[in-house]
Amino acid sequence: MTALEAHETGRFWQQLGRTLDARHGRPEVILIVSAHTAARQTVLLAGPRHEAIYDFGGFDPRLRSLRYDAPGAPSLAREVQALTAKAGLTVHSLPQGGLDHGIWVPLRAMYPDADVPVLPLAFVPSQSPSQQFALGEALQSLSETHGVLIMGSGSLTHNLSLVFAGGQMPPINAPELPASGTFRTWWEARSRVRDWEALLDYRQQAPHALEMHPTDEHLLPWFVAAGAEGRLHAPRRIHSALTYGSLGMDAYAFGPGADSLAQALASGKC
Repeated sequence: MTALEAHETGRFWQQLGRTLDARHGRPEVILIVSAHTAARQTVLLAGPRHEAIYDFGGFDPRLRSLRYDAPGAPSLAREVQALTAKAGLTVHSLPQGGLDHGIWVPLRAMYPDADVPVLPLAFVPSQSPSQQFALGEALQSLSETHGVLIMGSGSLTHNLSLVFAGGQMPPINAPELPASGTFRTWWEARSRVRDWEALLDYRQQAPHALEMHPTDEHLLPWFVAAGAEGRLHAPRRIHSALTYGSLGMDAYAFGPGADSLAQALASGKC
């Protein structure tokens, strides 16, 4: 619904796109891992063009009139396959496109002209956080030398049973459930001190982990993006927000520029 009603997270995405452009220039390509593009094996959607996929139901019908026709990135797909092969990982490639709502909704706010090529990477949701992190590590050189923005799209807390526990969706600004707040606070604290051991083992160590993520496909993209910048720098929370009382919309940045990005976003200066 942020595609129709921006609220604070939609406005953050808009600011993020402007700030990244001002500080680093427009990305040459966006490689994105979304909770809603998953497969039994790791697959790149390397079609020459993309369209928005309406992979949802029961929401405002106006959403299906929104388009996001972005170019694809077949050449980057070939490079990704070469990099992951060197790391001993097998990544397949398909000559087809399509952007799920976890991709086109934020990108439509960040880059509304759909002028940046996009390469979706379908991950394997049965693989562990450590395996997702290793996938990201294989991609480290892309952001360093090729102008590739690597993104993970999901939700820091995600349990739809809690959202609909009352029989209908609560107000978007409903008070936060205590378990959600505790989990989000723990995540930010462990990130700040680079406690990778705890983060990678979050299902055992984080408070309310299974309640916040009965299945963790919405959190796994975080680990791919984190792995792409490695363990040296602390993940930095650059946006803290919540919808419907328990869906964490927090955003994190990784790598050596995370702190300065956070400062630029906080100051409102692009």
